[in-house]
Amino acid sequence: MAHHKSALKRIRSNQAKRLRNRYQAKTTRTFVKRLRNTSDKAEAQELLKTVTSMLDKLAKKNIIHKNKAANNKSKLAKHVASLA
Repeated sequence: MAHHKSALKRIRSNQAKRLRNRYQAKTTRTFVKRLRNTSDKAEAQELLKTVTSMLDKLAKKNIIHKNKAANNKSKLAKHVASLA
């Protein structure tokens, strides 16, 4: 266990940030799954805008790597384009 006040505070703030990051990443994964499961092109295009924004925010905050975000966006865009 930490003995310094600053170390104790750092433990508390890291835990709060970890929970926030997990929540945001999980929410984004849920939206990605929802987009992959949709078959309506108009709905998929709207979802793509939302998911793209969410992935960009995660990459900006270093919750996920920027290349992972780019790969996901590319694959999702290709999926939406293939819908009839």
